Amino acid sequence: MSARAYLFLQGVCSPLFRHLARALRSAHCPVLKVNFNAGDLAYWGISGSRRYTGRLPALEAFLTDLLRRHDITDILLFGDCRPVHKPAVALAAQLGLRCHVLEEGYFRPYWFTLERGGVNRHSALPRDPHWYRAVAASLPPAPPPQTFQQPFAVRALHDFAYHAASMLNPLAFPHYRTHAEWPAPLEYAGYVRRALRLHTRQSFDTTQITALLNARALFYLLPLQLSNDSQIKEHSAFADMRDVLSTVMSSFARAAPPQAHLVIKNHPLDYRWHGYAHLIRGLCAQYDLGDRVRYLESGDLESLVAHARGIVTVNSTVGTVALAAARPVTALGSAIYDLPGLCFQGPLDDFWRAGSPPDAALFAAFQRTVMHTTQINGGLYAPAAIDIAVAQLLPALRRERSPLETLIATGA
Repeated sequence: MSARAYLFLQGVCSPLFRHLARALRSAHCPVLKVNFNAGDLAYWGISGSRRYTGRLPALEAFLTDLLRRHDITDILLFGDCRPVHKPAVALAAQLGLRCHVLEEGYFRPYWFTLERGGVNRHSALPRDPHWYRAVAASLPPAPPPQTFQQPFAVRALHDFAYHAASMLNPLAFPHYRTHAEWPAPLEYAGYVRRALRLHTRQSFDTTQITALLNARALFYLLPLQLSNDSQIKEHSAFADMRDVLSTVMSSFARAAPPQAHLVIKNHPLDYRWHGYAHLIRGLCAQYDLGDRVRYLESGDLESLVAHARGIVTVNSTVGTVALAAARPVTALGSAIYDLPGLCFQGPLDDFWRAGSPPDAALFAAFQRTVMHTTQINGGLYAPAAIDIAVAQLLPALRRERSPLETLIATGA
């Protein structure tokens, strides 16, 4: 490992990267960090870091010089679509460096994703179902994960501390612009407002769900995603979730069985001041849907998935939950699981009547392969979860080839 030198860019709002860097230094690996804002600086410190205070167009030249002067062999970052990360990913490909991209897990809750070069639409995972069938036969089952508690309060506290430090950005990092859609104070205000609304909505949502299930109603599920997430902005053709709602509801009105209902469930981390209820009511009137649409702010997602006739998603991880439950799925954006035999491959208008359950053997092969090649046991926020993550990341970063690169190179 002494021949490897690691450059850390932005991570999540947690001590994960600092703990991982400490472990790499203990293994005699040089480590350098670029801090882009005061939150980065607060969670890493000054030692072993460089501040980037320039504008985004000058970042590529800054990184190029840094990579060459410090003989960097490996780059680590969280989220390959952040504006400050795109130049680094491109440089790594151009210079033949290993670019380790972390992201939320393809399978949850005890896993996160580690791939080289990119994740989601940029993932090197093949889109050929036959490859998964062939490869999985030679792979062992995924070991049971080490479990841990990761309270939302811990994540929220880290997020608050990170953004509180970032109030110093105008002085220390004057040209930094966040990849987030809204400033942190507005996000927090939105979360508070949503929490207050949920307090009064939960009983109403539970009543709606109970009525649907007791009546054994035919319904389809549309789980909403976050409009500002890269899954929507970078990995789909939709502008935002309003665009998704209009597309799905117009198709449902045209082509779904007349007795069917559409259940729309909001994302649990949606912080917008204006929910979707008003928009959905307007679309119901526009498409003459009457009372065939149910909008939920809360509710048991797994129960809804288990009883739905089909699940419509852009590219949410709810898709893998639905596939595991053997429910028909159609993905409207780019998703690693959007394979023939797993997801419906025709137009949305046809899905309402022609969607069929996934091939169970193919899903088992897909899951085993993805778990083996891209998923790391551990968490990103709580101390015990970070300890597990660091222990798993060290050997993964040490490998000359990733498990996925090995399988692809050997033609397995």
